[in-house]
Amino acid sequence: MTAIKHALQRDIFTPNDERLLSIVNVCKAGKKKRNCFLCATVTTERPVQVNVVKVKKSDKGDFYKRQTAWALRDLAVVDAKDAVKENPEFDLHFDKVYKWVASSTVEKNTFISCIWKLNQRYLRKKIDFINVSSQLLEELPKVAEESVPSGENQSVAGGDEEAVDEYQELNAREEQDIEIMMEGCEYAISNAEAFAEKLSRELQVLDGANIQSIMASEKQVNILMKLLDELSSYEEMLQSVKEQMDQISESNHLIHLSNTNNVKLLSEIEFLVNHMDLAKGHIKALQEGDLTSSRGIEACTNAADALLQCMNVALRPGHDMLHAVKEQQQRFIDLREQFARRLASHLNSVFVQQFTQTLLQLYNRSYYLSGHDQSSTLAQHSVELTLPNHHPFHRDLLRYAKLMEWLKNTDYGKYEGLTKNYMDYLSRLYEREIKDFFEVAKIKMTGTTKEGKKFATLPRKESAVKQETESLHGSSGKLTGSTSSLNKLSVQSSGNRRSQSSSLLDMGNMSASDLDVADRTKFDKIFEQVLSELEPLCLAEQDFISKFFKLQQHQSIPGTAMSEAEEMDGGTLSRSYTSGGPQTISSEKDMIRQMMTKIFRCIEPELNNLIALGDKIDSFNSLYMLVKMSHHVWTAQNVDPASFLSTTLGNVLVTVKRNFDKCISNQMKQMDEVKISKKSKVGILSFVAEFEEFAGLAESIFKNAERRGDLDKAYIKLIRAVFVSVEKVANESQKTPRDVVMMENFHHIFATLSRLKISCLESEKKEAKQKYTDHLQSYVIYSLGQPLEKLNHFFEGVEARVAQGIREEEVSYQLAFNKQELRKVIKEYPGKEVKKGLDNLYKKVDKHLCEEENLLQVVWHSMQDEFIRQYKHFEGLIARCYPGSGITMEFTIQDILDYCSSIAQSH
Repeated sequence: MTAIKHALQRDIFTPNDERLLSIVNVCKAGKKKRNCFLCATVTTERPVQVNVVKVKKSDKGDFYKRQTAWALRDLAVVDAKDAVKENPEFDLHFDKVYKWVASSTVEKNTFISCIWKLNQRYLRKKIDFINVSSQLLEELPKVAEESVPSGENQSVAGGDEEAVDEYQELNAREEQDIEIMMEGCEYAISNAEAFAEKLSRELQVLDGANIQSIMASEKQVNILMKLLDELSSYEEMLQSVKEQMDQISESNHLIHLSNTNNVKLLSEIEFLVNHMDLAKGHIKALQEGDLTSSRGIEACTNAADALLQCMNVALRPGHDMLHAVKEQQQRFIDLREQFARRLASHLNSVFVQQFTQTLLQLYNRSYYLSGHDQSSTLAQHSVELTLPNHHPFHRDLLRYAKLMEWLKNTDYGKYEGLTKNYMDYLSRLYEREIKDFFEVAKIKMTGTTKEGKKFATLPRKESAVKQETESLHGSSGKLTGSTSSLNKLSVQSSGNRRSQSSSLLDMGNMSASDLDVADRTKFDKIFEQVLSELEPLCLAEQDFISKFFKLQQHQSIPGTAMSEAEEMDGGTLSRSYTSGGPQTISSEKDMIRQMMTKIFRCIEPELNNLIALGDKIDSFNSLYMLVKMSHHVWTAQNVDPASFLSTTLGNVLVTVKRNFDKCISNQMKQMDEVKISKKSKVGILSFVAEFEEFAGLAESIFKNAERRGDLDKAYIKLIRAVFVSVEKVANESQKTPRDVVMMENFHHIFATLSRLKISCLESEKKEAKQKYTDHLQSYVIYSLGQPLEKLNHFFEGVEARVAQGIREEEVSYQLAFNKQELRKVIKEYPGKEVKKGLDNLYKKVDKHLCEEENLLQVVWHSMQDEFIRQYKHFEGLIARCYPGSGITMEFTIQDILDYCSSIAQSH
């Protein structure tokens, strides 16, 4: 250790003007032992700085390096762990606690002793030494001498003594005197021995003078001794006075102590009285306060808050052991339970009263709707499609909102019971209201009531309401009860209403006046009104629940989350207790959604029934429903994406979208199954006309709609199916040529897409135009072969010979195609015959084409152009293959134009 100390002093501390006083070999407690050294050092310059330095070997192990240094003034506590037993562990409390384990107890003790001495000498702020024996601090150097080897002890302990021995620094006066004395002796610095001898001689002279002075002052000494004797007598007298003063002081101390205790006792009593004393008025309000008037509710609310403050006061230590405090706390508990029971009973009565009143109104409405008056039809149709307004009920109950919050914080069991009762009452009430509301909507849609419905068998209103109310008072079992609802409606078919199995094919056989646009508009308005009535109803109830049951804060509350099945079934929200206490749900938003699901459990099935009815009345109603439902879902999601309304409407939207997809699929299926008559011409196919109607209706419905993408996808599917079905019918057509079927129908499709300007069908519009153009040309070319059949065959033979390699001017030498044969064929087609052939062709084209598409003149004009083109082609062949023959056709181009014009005008 001595060698290490010298090495550290030489390599680390001497270059930094520091002196190493003590060293201890340590490692960190509880970790892998990586040894280092803690060193106590002082600076050689003044003012002296005392440090504790951590030194460790380098990674290569060939030299030491300074790692961390702490100023001793920052050391707060030295903990030696055990003042009795030998223990190598100790802690140093700087900015944080550093735990060390020394290599030996002796090194630890020596290091702590050095720290103690340095603290006593250099620091004003004293360090706390805990678990260190005071005897050890005083006698540690002797112990160290006995247990440490002589050489090591001399080097370490000696260094400590040299550093920490007591000495007094010279003050300014002493320094000045020494400087004057040394200035009086010029050789004081150059010859220290001579200066020391001079000082020694002067000291001896002074000692002699002191002795003589003492001997000369014997008389004064005697006088002094006499005075001391007199002082002894005075001291005895003062001793008695001291005893009396001590008694007075002790008495004053006891008085002061008594006063202090009285003040503290008064403070404690005032604290208990101020914080645990409930005013008589509050007690009376809790026991007898009127819960029906606004003033009484306010008084009860203030009293409940005051009671809660008294119960939640933070008692000081020892207060809970006082008998009076215990009695007061028990009195508060009794008051709380009594008021909680009274409040819960009153609110339950309010729920029942409101339920009873609303139920009577519902029975009146049902009785009126059943037609029990002079004009049942008038009664059925005069009922407005509106839902009852619960705002007065909510307004009355919101007066108790603060009391509900108090009940939630003090007695969650009763709060939960009220929550369950409210859901039971309201779910029953809303079920009746909503089912009656949807019944009215269905009646307005169809004009009929439920088949076989016997309103006359309804029980008397008073007894029915009483029975319903009594069933709600049961503490166990679920609330049940049947309400009037619709079964499958018999949709009547009328002269101006489409049949129940309405489809695109059905509409293709109807005129525009038969499509009953009024019925569709009526359905759209009724469906929109249903959604518009449901939305504010749900939002108002959700807002009331959050305010009344204090669920607007986002924090966990006791309770049990409902499973999916319970939510769909309208299962009760109940608390289940386990060994760990009440379970929790994720947030109060979940609680609100669960309550809304229980209360409005009938909305989703009723909406689905209404949607099924609308789809049954007219499959095109799915377009209206998709647009309306999408808009309301979008609006609800903007308000709260996770709300009950948003979730319910989203689920119903899925059903509407399925019906829409089913409608599109049915049209495609019916296109595939279409059959044509073999005896009549085809004309514009029914599904082509129906697609035009569908697209026109859809464009008017989906204008600026959120679900435009769904319509575009349906367009793509339908138009592709139309294209395929048109080609299929054209191939199967026997009466009408294939090109005519293709030409007319694709012309109609192109005209429809051009008029509607559907952006997603631009490529299909171009394709339809191309198909129309191609088949028009094909039909014209095919038909024109009929008027000049022999001439066509002759020139086809000429072109065949030229194609075989015969030169054009040599064709006339072929026996079958000489000039005589050509003149013979031309003579068969004089102008009169050509006009007759064109007239027959016009009649045949007129038979092939349908009147509604009005393509006759277009086709006839194309045939005229094609005929002139063929005429020019024939003349060219004559000029090239029969040069100089002078052979010409017996009619001219002008003749052709005149023939075609006169034929068109004559028909």
